[in-house]
Amino acid sequence: MATASLHASAVRRLVEATHGDPFGLLGMHPAPGGGLLVRALLPGAQHVDVLDANGDVRGRLRAVHPGGLFDGVIAGGSERFAYRLQVQYPLGHVETIDDPYRFGPIVGAQDLYYLGEGTHLRPWDVLGARPCTHEGVAGSRFVVWAPNAARMAVVGDFNGWNNRRHAMRLRHDAGLWEIFLPAIGVGARYKYDILARDGRRLPLKADPYAFASELRPASASIVAPPPPRRSLPADRAEANARHAPISIYEVHLGSWRRNAEGGFLDWETLARELPSYAAELGFTHIELLPVSEHPFDGSWGYQVLGMFAPTSRFGDPAGLARLISACHDRGLGVLLDWVPAHFPTDPHGLREFDGTALYEYADPREGLHRDWDTLVYNYGRTEVRNFLLGSALYWLECWGVDGLRVDAVASMLYRDYSRPAGEWVPNVHGGRENLEAISLLKRMNEIVGAEAPGAVTVAEESTAWPGVTRPTSSGGLGFHYKWNMGWMHDTLKYMSKDPVHRKWHQNELTFSLVYAFSENYVLPLSHDEVVHGKGSLLGKMPGDPWRRFANLRALFGFMWTHPGKKLLFMGGEFAQEREWNHDRALDWPLLQQPEHRGVHALVRDLNRLYRSRAALHALDSEPAGFEWIDAHDAEHSTLLFMRHDGTGATVLVACNFTPVPRRGVRIGVPRPGAWREILNTDSEYYGGANVGNGQGPLESEPIAAHGRPQSIAVTLAPLATLVFEPA
Repeated sequence: MATASLHASAVRRLVEATHGDPFGLLGMHPAPGGGLLVRALLPGAQHVDVLDANGDVRGRLRAVHPGGLFDGVIAGGSERFAYRLQVQYPLGHVETIDDPYRFGPIVGAQDLYYLGEGTHLRPWDVLGARPCTHEGVAGSRFVVWAPNAARMAVVGDFNGWNNRRHAMRLRHDAGLWEIFLPAIGVGARYKYDILARDGRRLPLKADPYAFASELRPASASIVAPPPPRRSLPADRAEANARHAPISIYEVHLGSWRRNAEGGFLDWETLARELPSYAAELGFTHIELLPVSEHPFDGSWGYQVLGMFAPTSRFGDPAGLARLISACHDRGLGVLLDWVPAHFPTDPHGLREFDGTALYEYADPREGLHRDWDTLVYNYGRTEVRNFLLGSALYWLECWGVDGLRVDAVASMLYRDYSRPAGEWVPNVHGGRENLEAISLLKRMNEIVGAEAPGAVTVAEESTAWPGVTRPTSSGGLGFHYKWNMGWMHDTLKYMSKDPVHRKWHQNELTFSLVYAFSENYVLPLSHDEVVHGKGSLLGKMPGDPWRRFANLRALFGFMWTHPGKKLLFMGGEFAQEREWNHDRALDWPLLQQPEHRGVHALVRDLNRLYRSRAALHALDSEPAGFEWIDAHDAEHSTLLFMRHDGTGATVLVACNFTPVPRRGVRIGVPRPGAWREILNTDSEYYGGANVGNGQGPLESEPIAAHGRPQSIAVTLAPLATLVFEPA
C-alpha cells in the first residue's frame, strides 16, 4: 500500500527492514503541498498522535501499512518543531516518546575528518554507545563503522529486538552509521542488525566499541558511560623506569583463587586480596592476562572481541578500576595484556562485520591465523589502525594502568609466521615483513609516549627482530621492554636435565649474556611454560623431591640475579606441583607443607633483595651492570659473576647446579675486604640443607684467583644460588 508521497517499493523496504536511508523518509519533512509531513514506523501500534512541546495534539497520523507505518501532514506552517509521538497499543497501553528520527546528526565534522584520516587518537569518544543529552533530550547515542552495509539498525531490550524500529543514518563520508535513541540509558542491552549489500542478513553483531558486555555465553553489548580519564600517579613513572626494580606477578584472575562455590571471585574480592598478597611477596607489578571481554574461557582472554570492554566475568566494569586503585595503593604497578594480533571468528564478533572482510585481511593467506584458527587484523586499513591504536590508549588513559604487555608480536611482524612456503603473501618489496603491522606498532608506541607519559609497553616477541626496544626515531619498534624468550627457553632446558649431564650444556646458561644488553629485557617464567603438557616449573625439575625443590630454588636465585626485569606466573611462587588449569584455583593448600612454604619465602626474600640492592636492578639493561668472574667451570656446573650499580655498589653471585657441596672454592674479588653471604637458596628457611657461609664475614686474602689478586674461600651449597656483598 502506498501514499501519495511515498512509492510502494519504499514502503515495502521500510517495513521489511531493507531500506538503507530511513532518515530520508521517517521523521518530519516539508510536505509537498505545504505544512509538515510526519512519518513513523511503529510496529504493533494502533493510533499515533503528534504532540508539540506543550503536549498539545497537533494531528493524528494514519496507518498506511499494516506493518506499522504511519504518516500525516501537520498543517499551519513549515517550521519544524520538537515534536513527540503519543502511541496507543492494543489493550489500552499508551506511551509518549521522542521520535529518534526528529534528531539531527550526532558526529561532528571534525570527528568525521579525523576518523576518515585515521588520526583520531580517541575514537572511543565518537564510536560505540554511550548515554548523552542530544538536542536537550536524554538518551543514548549509537555510532558504528560499517561502510559496506546496505542497512544498519540497533536492536535491543528497548525495542523487543525488532530490527524495523531503529534503523540508522549513514554518514557517507566516513562509513559511519548513527542514531540517537531518547530515554535509553545505562544498562540497556543491544546489538546491531546488519543487511549486507549482497542481501544477506548477518548474525546480530556486538558493538566493537562497547564499554561493557554481557556475561558469556550471552553476547549483547551493554550501554555504559566511558570510564573517566585517569592520570598515572606521579610516582608510577619512576617505578616503571629502566633503572627501577621491576618484578612482575603474572595473574589469570579467573583461576588465581575461586570462591567457596568454585566460581570466579568478584572485582571487590580481588581488590581486597590480590594486591595485598603480591605486595607482601615483594613484587613491584601485577600483570593481568587479558581482562578485555572474550567469549571463551579456554582462550584465557587472548581471543578478544571487546577491545574496549572489561570482561563481565568478575562483575561491573567499574570494579576493575577499584582493583587498579587497590594495586596502586599498595605500591604495585598494573600491566594489562593487550591483544592486537588476532581476533576470534565468533559470529557476533568482527568477522565480516558488514558483510565484507572489514577488520580482517580478505585473503586467508594473510587473514587466517593457522595456529589459533583466528583472524588477523588488516593493519593497512586506516580505520582498523585507528581502532587498535585507540584501544591501546584507552586502557592506559581511561583505566590509569602502568602499561601494556603486547601479545604475540612476532606473529604480527612476519607475513610468513607459521605459514608454509607458498601460502603467504609477500609485502610490496617481496619480503616477509608485515610493513603495515610494523608501522602500527611503532605508531602505538609513539602515541603512548606522547599521550600517556610514564606508561610502558612490553613486547612478547619470540624472534631476534632487531631493535624491539630501540626508539622509533632510531629505527626501532619503540617498546620499553621485551620478554627474553631465549633466556627462558635455554634456562628451562638446562634445568630440566639431570645434573650429571649439565656439564655438557653450560652454554645454555651463559649464552644469554652474549645478547643480554641488546634490548631492555624481562626474564619471563610465564603461563605459557606451565600449560599444554609442559607441566609445572617444579615438574620440570629432575631428581627426587628434595632435588626438585633445590633445583627450583637455585633457578629462582639465578633468575633474580641475572640481568633483566623479572616475571613469574602465579603458582610458581609456592612451587605448584600440577600444570596450570584455567578452570580451577591454584593449589593453595600446598602452603601448609614446609617445602612449598620455603619456596614461597624464598621468592619473597629474592624480591626484597632485588629491590633493596641497586646492583641487582639499576643497570639491568647495561653491560656495565654485569661482570663474569667465571663462566667456564662446566666440569663442576658452577657460575660466578658480579652485578654492579655503576656507583660502586656490588654483589657477587655463585651458582652450583650439581647436588655436590663444594667447600673452599676460591673466588676472585675486586678489592681487599670482608664479604658476607646475604642470600642462600639452600638455607633451612627455604627448605634446604643449610650448607653455606653463615658463620661470619669472609675475609679476602692476597691469593690470586680469576685474574684478581684478592680472593675469598667460600662453600657452595648443593643445587643452590648464593649471593654475597661487601661486609
